[in-house]
Amino acid sequence: MTAPLSTAAPAHTFEAGPFGTVAVTGILSGMGLVQNNWIPGDQSSHWDLSNGQVFLQRTTGWWQFYLQAGAYNIPDLGLPFISTSKTLSNFWGPLPVGYLKLVKGGFSAEIGELPTLIGAEYTFDFENLNIERGVLWNQENAINRGIQLNEAYKKLSLSLSWNDGFYSNRYTWIFGSIAYAFNSANTLSFVAGGNAGATKVQTLATPVQNNSSIYNIIYTYSHGSWYIQPYYQYTSVPTNAKIGITKGASTSGGALLFNYNFKGGISLALRPEYISSNGTLANGAVNLLYGPGSNAFAFTVTPTYQKGGFFVRADYSVVDARSFTPGDAFGALGTKGTQNRGVIEAGFMF
Repeated sequence: MTAPLSTAAPAHTFEAGPFGTVAVTGILSGMGLVQNNWIPGDQSSHWDLSNGQVFLQRTTGWWQFYLQAGAYNIPDLGLPFISTSKTLSNFWGPLPVGYLKLVKGGFSAEIGELPTLIGAEYTFDFENLNIERGVLWNQENAINRGIQLNEAYKKLSLSLSWNDGFYSNRYTWIFGSIAYAFNSANTLSFVAGGNAGATKVQTLATPVQNNSSIYNIIYTYSHGSWYIQPYYQYTSVPTNAKIGITKGASTSGGALLFNYNFKGGISLALRPEYISSNGTLANGAVNLLYGPGSNAFAFTVTPTYQKGGFFVRADYSVVDARSFTPGDAFGALGTKGTQNRGVIEAGFMF
């Protein structure tokens, strides 16, 4: 989890026989959303459960585990709203994250359903500064099945993962991450990943980006009330006629994640973003944004209040798509360039 939300109390623990001491935490929250220029199949407003999850973990000893179970929603800028029930059935099911972890000194190995190494934002809304994920996040994978190796040596942290990318069940992806902590407040990370094979299958959880390579440069400053994280991202989907990609394309973009904690449990988060794609409709380039060659600016502001385990927060966001292909943007005909949203979320963490 990043700021501003945090668990308010120590985890509940119990003795689980051969599993040792197990810690239990959880979250229950609901959300409401209003928007303009929604696309066909969507609507102007939604109300839904945003999280109903329980987390079980063993965090001591040479073997550890983490299980995350329940319901969740993944509200996402610039894309149609998907109900919580459909999110579960179309993405990662009621156990989205679960893995075994083997630990020896600064080395660890994880196997199971793992959070991605890619990107600066996490998958679930309570883990992030904003309720909605951003437009750069739309190009990244979120949950993958595989094996991850980690090594921490002084100020350097290394991770390497072999996995199925965008939940494709095809184990052809490789991730790598290098992070250097200059001190307790400043960290610089380089993250890269790519599909060493090719995957024709496409679903909501496994889009055409499953055939991409992704590169991130992420700087993080976290000290006192301040959290500042600028990052750059480049992605590329190569030409591969055998799986229906007649002309490849790439995206390039950057974002600034910012949060400041005021007194009294109040905080304010901001997220400006810009992303562009190349290619043209005429040359048949694959569509990675709002049509080949399109670009978009997005801005999100999120005030938050938390007291103990209770929290309430709100997003106001705008996505401004430009050079888009008519039919691939917003509104009933896909010809509107902007979409505004207001989101409110409230709940309890325990």
